[in-house]
Amino acid sequence: MASLDTPPAATAPVKWRFPAVHPEGRKFVLIAALITLGFALMAWETLAWPMAGITIWVAAFFRDPVRSVPQGEGLVIAPADGLITLIQQVPPPRELTGPDGLDDAPMMRVSIFMSVFDVHINRAPVAGLIRQVVYIPGKFLNADLDKASEDNERQHFLVEAEDGTRIGFTQIAGLVARRIVPFVKPGDRVGRGERVGLIRFGSRVDVYLPAGTAPRVALGQRTIAGETVIARLGETEAGAGLPQ
Repeated sequence: MASLDTPPAATAPVKWRFPAVHPEGRKFVLIAALITLGFALMAWETLAWPMAGITIWVAAFFRDPVRSVPQGEGLVIAPADGLITLIQQVPPPRELTGPDGLDDAPMMRVSIFMSVFDVHINRAPVAGLIRQVVYIPGKFLNADLDKASEDNERQHFLVEAEDGTRIGFTQIAGLVARRIVPFVKPGDRVGRGERVGLIRFGSRVDVYLPAGTAPRVALGQRTIAGETVIARLGETEAGAGLPQ
């Protein structure tokens, strides 16, 4: 795993290969491939070729690449691949507040929008104990809109780190997404960057930073789940550069 405090060790060259398809998506790839094969056997080339392209896209959508997770005290990493579209001071989700959850005070929310071309495996921003997993049914508005955080179908996670710090993050369905799939449940322990769920097909993930922690990222920046550092706990000065 990568570290922010020590330089990487020299390694042998690695050849690129197409990332593995996550088991959750293999049935969809198989269905698309069978439809493509059926069109081809019937000599319906005008349908077979576009369907072949769709099959490749479905395989790419469910790709599950290996990530090099940064190591260092207090790091909060991006839970999703995508574009940072919102950085706002907002009240935390009411489903995650209370004595065993987050404080009611406003928190800095970093929103990462995932297009249908991004990797959709979501990862834990910090290591710790999964305290809550809360599913909320809702609408399927454009996930790029601010009100999607309150109106759309979504799933909240609350992770408590070893030092007691609690981090909330939320998977939000979008216009195309119709299924949020969790890989963890309350009581599970996760490592930083561990896979915790996915969303089919295109949506958003919000991360709620605790008080006294400023984001290290900027609007318009692209993130890589499990690799991009979005904050360091207790660091009050924003460390992001300017988008160019």
